[in-house]
Amino acid sequence: MTASESQSVCPRCGAETIATIALSPAAGVWELRQCERCLYTWRTTEPARRSQRDAYPDAFKLTEHDLLHVEEIPRIPPLVER
Repeated sequence: MTASESQSVCPRCGAETIATIALSPAAGVWELRQCERCLYTWRTTEPARRSQRDAYPDAFKLTEHDLLHVEEIPRIPPLVER
């Protein structure tokens, strides 16, 4: 598996629905990718433990069960005006 292929799979949940959401200002240096399923986001220049499913720490991987039973993500509170 090439680095490009491995980064087409979400390191966290294994989904193949990956979107490129930003490109480096200098052409071809990096891409910012996001999993459309679990929203994990990483740069293509990240080390393998953050960008490749087989090297991603098992303790942080998500399974189908985890995704089906996820608790609601807390909302960001409104900004406090000063």
